[in-house]
Amino acid sequence: MKLESLVTKATQYEDMTVAVAAAEDEEVIEAVTMALDNNLGQFILYGDREKILQLLSWKNEKYAKNNKIQIVHANSKVQAAELAVKAVHLNEANVLMKGNVPTATILKAVLNKEFGLRTGKVLSHVAVFEVAGYERYIIVTDAAMNIAPDLEQKAQIIANAVSVAKAIGVEKPKVAPLAAVEVVNPAMPATLDAAALSAMNKRGQIADCIVDGPLALDNAVSMFAAEHKGIESEVAGRADILLVPNIETGNVLYKSLVYFAHAKVGAVIAGAKAPIVLTSRADSAESKLYSLALAVCTASK
Repeated sequence: MKLESLVTKATQYEDMTVAVAAAEDEEVIEAVTMALDNNLGQFILYGDREKILQLLSWKNEKYAKNNKIQIVHANSKVQAAELAVKAVHLNEANVLMKGNVPTATILKAVLNKEFGLRTGKVLSHVAVFEVAGYERYIIVTDAAMNIAPDLEQKAQIIANAVSVAKAIGVEKPKVAPLAAVEVVNPAMPATLDAAALSAMNKRGQIADCIVDGPLALDNAVSMFAAEHKGIESEVAGRADILLVPNIETGNVLYKSLVYFAHAKVGAVIAGAKAPIVLTSRADSAESKLYSLALAVCTASK
């Protein structure tokens, strides 16, 4: 399964609008113009109007006159974040995208009680990887938002990841709560949570997926490793979603896939009223495009 197919899928939703907070940034404009070149959505760009127009013109004069771009002036990054969030809150946009604004600033607006995007759910980072040699997407969560989630938070993180997986065509995703071993060990809290999550799934408390763990990474993604260890499970060797025990594990796994395995990736923040794209300057333009496509596909559900 190729992330490029998500871009194709996202183009089907022509009425999708992305609100970009603080768009006056060369790399943000690069992502927006790539999306436009791929017929992916419409954009409302919030920020310094003059700088945004200048960047669009430098890229190509056609973008400054593109009728799929609306520019709304904001006097500060804080105001740009608030206006973009309000646009999603009022259903004027379907996706929120972070531009050249601190993550803390945009999340403060997202969590605003008056005009934010709260749903009562945990917000979590969901990354969809295309890894060479694998015939399926590998979804990693949570590598960026929740530092040390407890059991209830992990259940909600799974639910968020399942909603994203279903939006990209994985109808009943298999979820592997990761640990260092495959057996429950009271000295290793990750194994206790994994076992509890598996039981919650069997009792219908976590729906629309199959959860089984604890599983080490090799047994979650490799049939050979799972069979070699004699693990019989619907998830072992077939996992679609890898639930990491903490943010350090997720961060290392995410970056290992990108830098060592040269995997392609798109990611969103799920659990809010609408998907949120938090791009980083370290992300490639291709990754930003995949993230936008993933967000549009998720918003369509």
